[in-house]
Amino acid sequence: MTIILGLESSCDETAAALVTADGRILAHRLATQEEAHRPYGGVVPEIAARAHVEALTPLIAAALADAEMTLADVDVIAATAGPGLIGGVMVGLVTGKALAHAADKPLIAVNHLEGHALSPRLADRTLQFPYMLLLVSGGHCQILLVRGPGDYARLATTIDDAAGEAFDKTAKLLGLGYPGGPLVEKAAAQGNAKAVPLPRPLVGTAEPHFSFAGLKSAVMRAVQSGHYSTQDIAASFQQAVIDCLIDRTRRALGSDEPATALVVAGGVAANQAIRGALEALAAEHDLPFVAPPLWLCTDNAAMIAWAGAERYAVGLVDDLTFPARPRWPLDPAAEKARGAGVKA
Repeated sequence: MTIILGLESSCDETAAALVTADGRILAHRLATQEEAHRPYGGVVPEIAARAHVEALTPLIAAALADAEMTLADVDVIAATAGPGLIGGVMVGLVTGKALAHAADKPLIAVNHLEGHALSPRLADRTLQFPYMLLLVSGGHCQILLVRGPGDYARLATTIDDAAGEAFDKTAKLLGLGYPGGPLVEKAAAQGNAKAVPLPRPLVGTAEPHFSFAGLKSAVMRAVQSGHYSTQDIAASFQQAVIDCLIDRTRRALGSDEPATALVVAGGVAANQAIRGALEALAAEHDLPFVAPPLWLCTDNAAMIAWAGAERYAVGLVDDLTFPARPRWPLDPAAEKARGAGVKA
């Protein structure tokens, strides 16, 4: 059985994992940087890169020890090569290249977004291509038709901010702390989602894309007004995001693209209210709903190893000259969205 060592270091989580080609997770080790970044209310790239340097090698050793293996037992090295904070991406990719070269193993340079996109198949081995994916994370918000490893059609993206960015900025405006997503969700559970009138940008329009910048501005004005409680603003904001995600995803499901299931992935997919709304939407369209377990939604190395396994199985192997990429779209042929710049 092929064994893949996966490495992740694209943002503020350092991780190493060993996964088999049939989807068994043999070991997974992760180091979080939350405490290092909390004083700044967000991720500081230089701090993140230095932390990756310190943490990655011990994590690899620990993962191998957990699985009672050595590097010689590993068949393939898979490392995140982008997109992400370039300093962190370089740490993981250079480490992966060094291991692949020293042990004479194949290297798979993994797109971090593809790690998220394929992670539902690690959680549910019955999930078949092609499926409709809502990819919602701190840096991206996209709807993709996933046809197979390396084969994606982007149906929608954000024209400004990602949903995860909106959660983090809302948490900061409300003084909730970092990381913002779970804290906003917790506050929202105690609030009235109808208390604060907030916009739903692009909802009901013919344009397929997302927009969250105006929603963030509206949250700021609601906070500054002093008329609403923290919990009510959080609940109203979360409901506005849900309404935007559901409307845009419903539009995509109404297209002519065939899909075996509605799937959600990415860090924001850990939000239980969002999951519940998407599950109901899938039921409307008589589609199965697939979401990875919560720990597999946030950044981790198991999804990188699994993406490596999927790519290796179809012969997608990279050489040691593969560059680290701060930007790396899953569908390079997709038409550029209005206002999205190079991010899309």
